[in-house]
Amino acid sequence: MSVFPGISLKPDVTEFLKSVFLNNEVIAAVGREGAESRFQKLLICLSHPPSYTCVRASTHLTPLEEIRHKLGEELRKQKTFKSSAEDSTVQIFTHPQIPDVLLLPVDGPRPVKQLHPEVVVGAQCGSAVLRGAHVFVPGIIASPKYMKAGDVVSVVSDLEAKCTRGAKSFLGKKAFVGNGVAELDRSGIFCTDEPAKGIGVRMVEPLYLSPSFDGVLPSLAFLQNLPSVVVGHVLGPRPGERILDMCAAPGGKTCHIAALMGDQGEVVALDKIQNKIERVLQNAQMLHLRSIKAYCFNSIKAVSSDSTQETEGPPFPPESFDRVLLDAPCSGLGQRPNMGCAWSLKEIRSYQPLQRKLFHTAVRLLKKGGILVYSTCTVTLAENEEQVAWALDSFPCLTLQPQEPHIGAEGMLGAGLSPEQLRLLQRFSPELSWDQGGIEGPLPSRADRDTIGFFIAKFLKN
Repeated sequence: MSVFPGISLKPDVTEFLKSVFLNNEVIAAVGREGAESRFQKLLICLSHPPSYTCVRASTHLTPLEEIRHKLGEELRKQKTFKSSAEDSTVQIFTHPQIPDVLLLPVDGPRPVKQLHPEVVVGAQCGSAVLRGAHVFVPGIIASPKYMKAGDVVSVVSDLEAKCTRGAKSFLGKKAFVGNGVAELDRSGIFCTDEPAKGIGVRMVEPLYLSPSFDGVLPSLAFLQNLPSVVVGHVLGPRPGERILDMCAAPGGKTCHIAALMGDQGEVVALDKIQNKIERVLQNAQMLHLRSIKAYCFNSIKAVSSDSTQETEGPPFPPESFDRVLLDAPCSGLGQRPNMGCAWSLKEIRSYQPLQRKLFHTAVRLLKKGGILVYSTCTVTLAENEEQVAWALDSFPCLTLQPQEPHIGAEGMLGAGLSPEQLRLLQRFSPELSWDQGGIEGPLPSRADRDTIGFFIAKFLKN
């Protein structure tokens, strides 16, 4: 079996993370050996994809069971996604606590051997392959000198972003993700006149066998990690409310909020990069949602100094929104699969000050009696529990609230929060459901724990 040894990080970043998961409070609770074991399993886990593909169903358009049936019909057409040659049944599970989620088991890691000349892809492309994608041309960095369309190749991911584009070979640190068939000659991939598009390598023996959702029920089945779906439900939007999504791109959570409101009310989406705002609007159109208004704007500056000024777009007067979602920019160290992160420790530590600036704006824009949800897709204390402790100290008007659904673990020790406060937080700490990680139990309990790393805190403004 091909098993990655764990996410590749710079030594100082590894030591930083180790200090987080082996802090004094954790060691006092589970012992040094237990804490060390958890940390090593986390590193391994982060380099592998979750064992379930999570689909958020557009239940504002069509009932869940109908979407489940249609999805099964579409996926049965994919010959690679059959449980065996004789059995074309596609397993699609519903979630007992989340009414708009469908879960599809992923087959892997499979005993695939690297036997062929290498095509080198970037880390982002390699991660996409592990989650079921083919290799698209822009993701290819290097290929064999005489590669022709139809050649069988092995696909490897550049873990440290050191491969030169157009190289014919690469001896740096890399990870094997599967075998495929080249769709283009080398000259067609690296031509300088007009960059090629489309699939460059069609995967035929991926390390992880997942369904491809390219063009599959685009308005009914939206790929979204399970904790990201939980966030929308925790926010609890209601029809007729005005809600702000401060860091909205690419719009998955924005669209989910609008869908949960029955598309009745107003969802304001902000992002400071124009092409990301266009992506939000494209997703809203695809999902037939009309209540979303998206603006290219820096959320830190989204509150107006004039409390009497009525504006449709940003900046907004204080206390303009019933609910605010701050899904903050973060170090992303909970994303899976993530075989290699080339970020420096300085870069990883740079997010806490930015998150606090956004938090200040969020509290000012929230109405009294309103709900603020803060979330990240990282596993550090500094960006999660420490931010909660700071917020409770900085804003006496905020109190932590219970979350529904609460399918993740409680908050992590080490930030000085009380046991009662930790129980109100929701931390998804990734655990593998195959034998390396040792999780047992039926679905969906496995799916609830075999997720990306994620964090959610819910506040009420008194």
